[in-house]
Order: sequence, then structure tokens, then C-alpha cells
Amino acid sequence: MALNPRVATVPAGTPTKVTQGSQTKGGIGESTLRPDGTLKVTGEFAYSSDMWHEDMLWGQTLRSTVAHAEIRSIDVSEAVAMPGVYAVLTYDDLPAAMKNYGLEIQDTPVLAHGKVRHHGEPVALVAADHPETARRAAAKIRIDYAELPLITDEASATAPDAVLVHENRDDHHIGHVPHPNIVHRQPIVRGDVAEARRRADVVVEGEYVFGMQDQAFLGPESGLAVPAEDGGVDLYVATQWLHSDLRQIAPVLGLPEEKVRMTLSGVGGAFGGREDLSMQIHACLLALRTGKPVKIVYNRFESFFGHVHRHPAKLYYEHGATRDGKLTHLKCRIVLDGGAYASASPAVVGNAASLSVGPYVVDDVDIEAIALYSNNPPCGAMRGFGAVQACFAYEAQMDKLAAALGMDPVELRQLNAMEQGTIMPTGQPVDSPAPVAELLRRVKSRPLPPERQWEVAGGEADVRALPGGLSNTTHGEGVVRGVGYAVGIKNVGFSEGFDDYSTARVRMEVVGGEPVATVHTAMAEVGQGGVTVHAQIARTELGVTQVTIHPADTQVGSAGSTSASRQTYVTGGAVKNSCELVREKVLEIGRRKFGSYHPAWATAELLLEGGKVVTDGGEVLSDLVDVLEGEAVEVEAEWRHRPTEAFDLRTGQGNGHVQYSFAAHRAVVEVDTELGLVKVVELACAQDVGKALNPLSVVGQIQGGTTQGLGVAVMEEIIVDPKTAKVRNPSFTDYLIPTILDTPTIPVDVLELADEHAPYGLRGIGEAPTLSSTPAVLAAIRDATGLELNRTPVRPEHLTGT
Repeated sequence: MALNPRVATVPAGTPTKVTQGSQTKGGIGESTLRPDGTLKVTGEFAYSSDMWHEDMLWGQTLRSTVAHAEIRSIDVSEAVAMPGVYAVLTYDDLPAAMKNYGLEIQDTPVLAHGKVRHHGEPVALVAADHPETARRAAAKIRIDYAELPLITDEASATAPDAVLVHENRDDHHIGHVPHPNIVHRQPIVRGDVAEARRRADVVVEGEYVFGMQDQAFLGPESGLAVPAEDGGVDLYVATQWLHSDLRQIAPVLGLPEEKVRMTLSGVGGAFGGREDLSMQIHACLLALRTGKPVKIVYNRFESFFGHVHRHPAKLYYEHGATRDGKLTHLKCRIVLDGGAYASASPAVVGNAASLSVGPYVVDDVDIEAIALYSNNPPCGAMRGFGAVQACFAYEAQMDKLAAALGMDPVELRQLNAMEQGTIMPTGQPVDSPAPVAELLRRVKSRPLPPERQWEVAGGEADVRALPGGLSNTTHGEGVVRGVGYAVGIKNVGFSEGFDDYSTARVRMEVVGGEPVATVHTAMAEVGQGGVTVHAQIARTELGVTQVTIHPADTQVGSAGSTSASRQTYVTGGAVKNSCELVREKVLEIGRRKFGSYHPAWATAELLLEGGKVVTDGGEVLSDLVDVLEGEAVEVEAEWRHRPTEAFDLRTGQGNGHVQYSFAAHRAVVEVDTELGLVKVVELACAQDVGKALNPLSVVGQIQGGTTQGLGVAVMEEIIVDPKTAKVRNPSFTDYLIPTILDTPTIPVDVLELADEHAPYGLRGIGEAPTLSSTPAVLAAIRDATGLELNRTPVRPEHLTGT
């Protein structure tokens, strides 16, 4: 049986090579369906919260009720005495010398010690035979707090007499920050802003506020820890980065990494919120202490405290331009609130600073980005990762500048749009396609949706098409349409010198007379569709039809994090690399098997195409079933993209990023100016994806990211009380996310301009649409209302002045 229905025929004398790509059904470029899709939409998919184990205990976390306080005492006696309680743990019960963890800076205690630094910080753990018993036992733990002064903003964080959030900092950033309550600072200085400002005919300034968002994934944090006979533990968990979790968990447990075996369980979304640890260490500690499997599942309320959020930000911008619209300079300062612990704040600062100019050519810049330590909730990775906050501000500035110049806002953007060869403010050249002007042209040229779509026959109104929707607040009175545009730039992959690589193990063998490939990686499938793409790559590179995706675990090399739009690029590259090495080994087996009685095998150049091993004359020597009969080929290989370097800490210069992605949006909104309600009618997007490996999945990612940006624009914000630093809306009752009724029409225009440095020419896609969708909606609302609207999300009171 051949691996591919094509039979390779090559004219005699034609030079041959190993081909890349095939016509195998379900290969690269096809819209193959997700293998987990049906299970998820029918409710049959097993998520981590669905796991069960015989004789399983339930874990519960007790969290602080105040944001900043000294812990005077903890009394667990009542909890320990409760029937059904197997263990109660506090900081003093931790087994190893290492009692902190963190992605980059190990500043986060497993359980609070000495003091708590934010509302909802874990203080104690309980394991019991029933979840309600565990919850009641945790409520019986008595903690005596002595509240301390709060750090809630830049003024309180950097005041001369400011309380230090972390008294004994010793991380590698402390040497270059102006105050210990600043996590990281990144300036970028290029050219002469003062001189450029003198050349400017128009200068516009703006101060912008970006609210704190939650990732709002639909599957709360959960996992199951099972103690093993060798003294180790097996952890089944929903996460974004198995090996990063392992690196942080093992030292706290006092175990070597090989005794902490991790397997990915069903993940119900992530968006950055699962990059940091949540319940992983806690479940393992309780399992090892009790000798029983322990399951922890957060409810929605606890989930709001159990993971990091998107950094809220204040952004101060100045743009200058000549009378004909050419940008002269940019000056900006970005202040991100990182909350109580560092998490990914240093990397978010680097992204915000290096992408703060946007996809535009500006030779003279003076940029500063910082992240604060505060007693607000910890913030870290979320889709867009620093670039979202910057895009909101620089796109508002472009509209403001266009108005001051009397120019069309799209034409102003196109006039200043970067392209391949542009030098970034960091001094790095853009060495792959950057079709910024073309993306804007495409969204602008798209026909606008019909006006007054709520009007139906008979004079009635379809209230679902109106601001306020089914609340039936208006029948069209006071409703005004607005149109707005935005474009953004996002880096792909980890930056600033991070050794960003992935690993894949590919096995090929004959099973039941048919060739089968197995792909094993540690990639976290969090809903992005990597399991589909990996199978497509294997079919394309090996010509097989049957591909098995092995469950992700730590028994294979690291795949890095499912974040930064990097997995298809990096782990896809690793799968492709491993498949190519498997092909080479198959050829070696063929030579060994047939070389002795087939003289052409040893002398002719060989071609593997369509599953056939052939000579350059096209004669079929054997199909791969014969070659592999009784043997299996397995290869584990890494794939690294080209190296990056850290930004200079004084000037910000450096080749810090691997690749860039670009998306543009046109938003059409209708605003009830009397009630302050917004209906987003359409969010058209154009995006360059390099190569659409799975077109259906690509469109889904773009539409998902666009919808998330819509939420940021008009509804999503974690409200933190400025006086107490407590979260006021930890539920989906009060923290609103878009539903199907809020989601507009999202037409997508996909460009495929290959990046020659990337596998198949692909470009990471998941984050870019989240950038530009938010400022496009804000621009449309401004167009409808004439209001300045310098904060997000926009609330009704911002539109009505009430």
C-alpha cells in the first residue's frame, strides 16, 4: 500500500530532491476539522475538572480577605478536628527549602508567609473527603491580620516614603530600576526628539487609561495529583506550559524533575491566564502529605483570584507631524500595574516599549515603559501581551493627529505605514512582508453594512439589531452610526534573547498493513487547534493518511508555552523537522533492504514523493509499507528559530523580536447617544498570515481574537476598589464578556505573504486581531458621538456624561 495516492514520475535525467508538501487528504492548506470539535460542542469532551480517581480527596485553598497585611497568627485547630479532613497545610508545613516560585522572578510564595500582598492570596490548604467538607474546614481557619498601608498606583509606589511591596528584592532587574517598587523599566531612545519636534507643524498629546481585563476562560483552574510508589507524583492538569510548570513545581516539593510527571488534561481556554501556576503545587503538596489522590477545582469566584490578569495601564503620548502628514517624532511613557508579583511583567514591559510606535515609520522616538509592584491583583500574560495597551493609545493618537491635519485617518496611516525593510525604533530591520497599507486598503474598500438594519416590514423593529438588544430600550430614537479604523503590530514568539525552541517526537510504522505516524509533543492544546495542524504537517511531510496525536506530557522534550502566537511556528517547525528526519531514515532502511539486489538503489539519486521510493527515472522500487515492514522509525528533534537579543537597558536598541504579525480592522457601530449603549454591527478584519495551514482554523482564530478585542472595548474590566485594593466584581454576573448576541458580523480577508524564515512561510496569527479591534471600536464610537473617549472599556456614563 502506498502512503500517498500520487505516483511520482520524473523524466529521465531530471535533478531530484526530497519534496516538501503532498496532495495527501488532510494536509497543509486544507480546512481539516478539529478531532476534538464534536466532543466539545456536544459536551462530551473530558476537561481537567472532569477527572476522577478512586479514593480521591478534594483540595481547597483559603485566601486572604485583605490586600496588604501582616499575618500575626494562623489557627488551624478547628479545621483539623473536623471529620473527613485529612490535612491542613500552611507555609510552615512546606517540605522543601524552596518555598517561592515564578516564571522569571521567584517572588511568589506557595503560601503566604509573614504577610499577604494582595486580596485573594493563598494562605492555607485543606484536603478532605468531600468538597463541601474541605470548604467548611477552610472557613474555620482563623487568621489574625494587621493591615498595612496600600500601594495602588505609581504615586504611592514611588513616593519617597513608600512601603516596599517586596522588602528584600534580589532579582536581576533591581540594578536598573529607579525604585524597588518598579519591577522593570525599558527605555527606547533613537534620533533626536527635541530637534524633530521643532520640525513638526502639528503636535498632539493624549493621556490614556486601559482597564484591567480577565482572561475569562470558560474552564476554571483544575487538576488531579496522584502520589506514586516511587515517592513522586503524577499531575494531570490544564496548563499552557508543562515544562515551565515542572521547573517551578519540583523544587518546592523537594523532588527531582523526573519524579514529577505531568500530563496535559482537557483545557477549557487559556489566553495567558494559565502560564503562571495556580493549583498545581497545592494539589501535589496535599497528595504527597495524605498519600491519596487530590483534586482541586476552582469555582468561578475563586478563579478570578487564582490567576493573573491583563495589566491595566496609563499611557502618555505625544506625536508630531509635518503639514503633509509625515510623522516627525513620538514621545511616550507607559505605566503598567503588575500587581503584587512579577509574573510576566518584565516581558510585557519589553513588548509595550518596543511596539509602542505601532506599524509606522518614526525615526525619532523617546519611549519609556515600566511595570509597578503594587497591592493590586497580580498581572501577567494575556492575549496581546503589552502590545494591546500600546495599540489602544497610538491608534487614538493617529485619529487625533488626522483630525488636527484635516486628513482622512486611513490615508494618514497609509502615508506613514511601515513596510519590509523599515527600521524599528529598536534598530531592528523588518525583514519579512509588512503589508500595513494594503491591509488598511482592504478593510476600507469593503462595502459598508446597510444602515438601519433594525427596521423590518410592518414598521416593527428587530430589537436584537439595536443598542441595548433584547432589553428593548429603544426603537431607533437617538441612534447614530460611526465608522472607525485601526491597525496593529504584534511580535511572534518569545523575544529579547530567550532560547525559544520546541521539541517533537515522530514515529512511523506499519499497523494492520497501513502506515501510521504518531506525533508526540508537550504542546498544550488550549483550543488553538495545534492538534489539527500537527496531523496536517505529518500527512504532508510523510504522505500518511493515519496520524495519531499522543497526549502531551513531560515524557518528551519541552514545547514551550502555548502563547505569543508561537506554537504553529515553533512546535509546527519541530514536527516538520522530525518528519523530515523520519523520511531520511526510511530512505536509509530502503537502501539497506534493497541495495544488495537492486543496483539502481545504490547509484541513483532517490526521491521520496507521494509515499513512493523511486529512482530519478521514476521506476517504483518499493512502497513504504514494504520498506517499514517489521520496523519502526522514531525521531525526536528540536527546532529553534533564529536568535534574538536583549534590548539595551539605556537605549532600547537590539534585534529583540523574531517575527511580526499585522492586522487591520474597520468597526461599524451604532450608539444610542441618550442611553450610552453601543451596538457593534460589523468588525471587518484583514490580516497577513504568511501561510494559512488550516484556513478554517485561521479564520476562527481571527474572529475569536476580534471578539475578545470587542470585549475589551465596551464591557470587560476587573474593578479594583482604590481604597482597599479588593476586587469588586469576581463573577460573570458583574464581569461581562461578549455573548453571541454581542458579537457582530466579522468578515475576514486573509493575506498569505510568506515569511521566508518561518516553516511553510507561516506567520503567528492568534494575537494580532485582539490589538486593532479594540481601538477600531473606540474610533467608531468617537466618530458617532464626537467624544474624546481616552479610556477603555467605554461605559454608558462615558457617553452620556452622567
